[in-house]
Amino acid sequence: MRVLITGATGLIGGEIVKLCHKKKIKVNYLTTSKSKIEVDENYKGFYWNPEKNEIDKSCFNDVDAIIHLAGATVSKRWTPEYKKEILDSRIETTRLLFNSLKENSLTINHFISASAIGIYPDSLTNYYDESFKTNETSFLSKVVNVWEHEADAFKALKIKVSKVRIGLVLSKNGGALQEMVKPIRMGLGASFGSGNQWQSWIHVYDLANLFVYVLNNELEGVFNGVAPNPVTNKELTKTIASVLRKPLFLPNIPKFFMKLVLGEMHVLLFESQRVSSLKIENKGFDFKYHHLQPALHNLLI
Repeated sequence: MRVLITGATGLIGGEIVKLCHKKKIKVNYLTTSKSKIEVDENYKGFYWNPEKNEIDKSCFNDVDAIIHLAGATVSKRWTPEYKKEILDSRIETTRLLFNSLKENSLTINHFISASAIGIYPDSLTNYYDESFKTNETSFLSKVVNVWEHEADAFKALKIKVSKVRIGLVLSKNGGALQEMVKPIRMGLGASFGSGNQWQSWIHVYDLANLFVYVLNNELEGVFNGVAPNPVTNKELTKTIASVLRKPLFLPNIPKFFMKLVLGEMHVLLFESQRVSSLKIENKGFDFKYHHLQPALHNLLI
């Protein structure tokens, strides 16, 4: 099998590439940097520039499936210009792949797109599964709705479509966890707001395995990329402190303060989504890290 991956050098993409190589799946990847192009038979790089609608069409040669992860990070201050970039980056990259396949009558079997649990409304009580119909109007849910709509276009080309709604990804190589760890290591850790907001997390190892499981088993539809046991922000903060053997004695950080510091992006820390992983488990997927403590032990010790 050969798979084309966008966002292959990112946090999740890097893990998926490692796993593909372990499972003898060959990888083509797209990059906006010509200096990052490799020509190894098992890991071939191809240039694209979605803003200018440019792509090296040979990236599709012998490809069975596409894993699409590319998109501007949401973990950056949301100015009006940057919000446009978050949205445009997802639309432009997905459309460029779609139009390239359509215009050149190229065939692949499966399109697997990253998505996000930000599609679900902020709630302390709901327990969301993939069947939940959202009419949420927040910026993040708008982004995810547009992203998934663009992915669904591939069905018109008789291609199987899957969407993985990713939660809070825990990794030792960057991402949210490393930002949370910094103040706790210095003895300055604290929960955000009430601390009661739900955080649906996943270890990056399990997330990479989930993508490859969807690929290998040709699963179609929407799947939540979260571990089976979500935790509150308070529990997450306490468990990180306990694994690092650091005290937690500061009061919770008020919402208004983080809004001053981060602007509109502060919702990433305060919104609550308790999300179910049952659908992918019922398809036979096994999580290595079901519970938070072992996941943090693996990543922080």
